[in-house]
Amino acid sequence: MTDVTSTDLATIYAKPTARVLAKARPEIDIHARKFIEMSPFCVLATSGSDGSVDASPRGGHPGFIRVDGPHDLLMPDRPGNNRIDSFKNIVEGSGLLQLIFFVPGIDETLRVGGRGAVTTDPALLAAMEEFGKLPRAVLRIEVSEAYFHCGKALMRSKLWSRDTQVEREVFPSISQVIHDQTRLGDPETQTEVEARYKTQL
Repeated sequence: MTDVTSTDLATIYAKPTARVLAKARPEIDIHARKFIEMSPFCVLATSGSDGSVDASPRGGHPGFIRVDGPHDLLMPDRPGNNRIDSFKNIVEGSGLLQLIFFVPGIDETLRVGGRGAVTTDPALLAAMEEFGKLPRAVLRIEVSEAYFHCGKALMRSKLWSRDTQVEREVFPSISQVIHDQTRLGDPETQTEVEARYKTQL
């Protein structure tokens, strides 16, 4: 098997059209703003100073990431596993990041790129209370690019279709999975995991 080179790519794929290139905007416009305000979920991708890459899910009520201007987003940090890989990458690496926003029921997604900085400004923390809790930190994002992806990937996956949803019991609880992998801690049932999660949102 031969790995593809840059020259090979040019022969395999046609050049993007002018419209595809032009859709990448240098700021959050009215359509991107509306999409972010409707979005309860996104994936945050960052890269570390050693070249490692991290992608992590982020979620909250629709609009949990606040549009603070055409070049500014604010993302509250909620309780997680305390690895803080994303934040380490941002403060120790280049700070460059990418976000992909999802809105349930809409197959198109929104990609936003920019540079991040982590803050614990008390006024910002207080303004971003959710689930009865203040965030521990806020990620400020200086937006440099935003564009919509077509809906083909989500259409192929049928991500929003009820027909493709699996019954939760076909896969073990995350607690059981980690116990099997590490032999650390006591395994919990899915019901116990969900009950615990609800107290930690």
